[in-house]
Amino acid sequence: MAYISQTQPIALFERISDFFASLLSAVDVAASANTRIREMEHLNARSDAQLEKMGLRREDIARHVFRDIYDF
Repeated sequence: MAYISQTQPIALFERISDFFASLLSAVDVAASANTRIREMEHLNARSDAQLEKMGLRREDIARHVFRDIYDF
């Protein structure tokens, strides 16, 4: 028994499109990380009393900043 498989060559346009989609995804991840780092720095600069008014403890800052991504 023989199996024959034909693969269609990927069109140049699809390859270019995939490249730019990957590039856009990488830029989006970098921008998101940069925003989160800034938020963490901003919260770390606050006093413990200010954090307490916000309902946060210093050890919970990372959990707060990344709450939509990770389930702690």
